[in-house]
Amino acid sequence: MNQLAATPLPEEDRMRADLYNFMGLILSGPPDQMLLDQCAALSGDESDLGQGFATLSKLASKTRPSGAESEFNRLFIGLGRGELLPYASFYLTGFLNEKPLAALRQDMVARGLERAPNVFEPEDNIASLMEMMGAMIAGRFSAPAMLTQQKTFFNRHVAPWAGHFFADLEGAKNSVFYAPVGKIGRAFMQIEAEAFRLSKDN
Repeated sequence: MNQLAATPLPEEDRMRADLYNFMGLILSGPPDQMLLDQCAALSGDESDLGQGFATLSKLASKTRPSGAESEFNRLFIGLGRGELLPYASFYLTGFLNEKPLAALRQDMVARGLERAPNVFEPEDNIASLMEMMGAMIAGRFSAPAMLTQQKTFFNRHVAPWAGHFFADLEGAKNSVFYAPVGKIGRAFMQIEAEAFRLSKDN
């Protein structure tokens, strides 16, 4: 019945899913030593994306978990609020828990996606959206989503604001370790937007 799920994922889609999952992981909370070590082992080329990975690798090799946690808290939590509010609703309306979140929840139900029981943040935070894209591409919860479905979800919930958020993260006052994460995210969103723009709706 679910033949698509048994079909091997093309290498390009596997790499896309892996990058979305990586972004979701590194934005969901402060990195532990294992994740820092994994980041330190990364390498990159001369592209914007590659330069982001190369810089992240250098910084990760010098960063301790306690330092990364302090930076994460200053950026995203802070006293009352962090320097950045990584939510679609905030970026698109200026307020939290607005129409973009309601629209996302409707699409999540339609696609069989649901918030993990141990996650209490609104679903329209950047980490969750990156994880959702990765799950759709890889078919983590059902058959891999068709390109048209990926494109629709991306254009509706990610494209309108994620690039702006990642640019803000790259240039944030408190960003050191997370500055190249912003660069990677910004470059990746540009690549994905262009690829979807050029794709045939089939």
